[in-house]
Amino acid sequence: MVLRAPRAPLEPAELPDLRPAAGQALVRVLACGVCRTDLHVADGELPDPKLPLILGHEVVGEVLDAERFPRGARIGIPWLGWTCGVCVFCKSGRENLCERARFTGYTLDGGYASLALADERYCFPLPDGYGDAEIAPLLCAGLIGHRSLRMAGDARRLGLYGFGAAAHLIAQVARAEGREVYAFTRAGDTAAQEFARELGAVWAGASDQLPPEELDAAILFAPVGALVPLALRAVVKGGTVVCGGIHMSDVPSFPYRLLWGERVLRSVANLTRGDAEEFLALAGRIRLRTRVTSMPLAQANEALSSLREGRLIGAAALVL
Repeated sequence: MVLRAPRAPLEPAELPDLRPAAGQALVRVLACGVCRTDLHVADGELPDPKLPLILGHEVVGEVLDAERFPRGARIGIPWLGWTCGVCVFCKSGRENLCERARFTGYTLDGGYASLALADERYCFPLPDGYGDAEIAPLLCAGLIGHRSLRMAGDARRLGLYGFGAAAHLIAQVARAEGREVYAFTRAGDTAAQEFARELGAVWAGASDQLPPEELDAAILFAPVGALVPLALRAVVKGGTVVCGGIHMSDVPSFPYRLLWGERVLRSVANLTRGDAEEFLALAGRIRLRTRVTSMPLAQANEALSSLREGRLIGAAALVL
């Protein structure tokens, strides 16, 4: 399924079979998660994508040809697809900020296809015990959520704004670490609120509500800038608000008193390979419950529309 231009529907296409170069892994795609970042690319909210483009960066594949992995191994291909290795960011352990980085499903072709190619240095073996569609959201929603959780520090009372693919995974990690989770959804989204409570949230309500307790930290997964002052209002002095998305609508002006008191507002950008290794190892120890709506690859446009319109609970994945 190919994106020819921003804001245009994906088009089915028959493309030549891929041939791996040295250092590349060729995989048969088993499943590919549908991420909000795919939507930002398709809707033209992220600049300068490779065009034409195959979206998808939560790729679960069976190795057909590789040097690092045996044939038949199941591996994951995430968002970060290549870094230069020589810039100040790469040399200081911050390859997620590499100015020349390339990204799967954005500046590199991704997994909305039957075959995919990737630099094998940026691919990872996947833990057992998860189905192909079930594990796909771990490769971005889980990874970025995990990095966001680490940026939130050791907060005991944690707010999650936007209870979708990332939040429903990270809520489980937070609960396993003994934290209290407070879930914020769109007003009236009782299904998402009930789902949050099923996963152990001590409270779930609308994003414009104050929680019953002050939060030590909050993570914003919903790409809505207006949530920033609401989250700052909800956290205690010295608390942290983490913006976990790659794109967000403009943040409105807000009174300084919401930031005052040594509150911290920060963003999370991309991921490192270390993040992937750490989180996938964690997912092998803690059996995460993923709620995934599986759809055939040919219905990629319908999957993106469902995500855009807020009709998904949990995550979605395309399967061959």
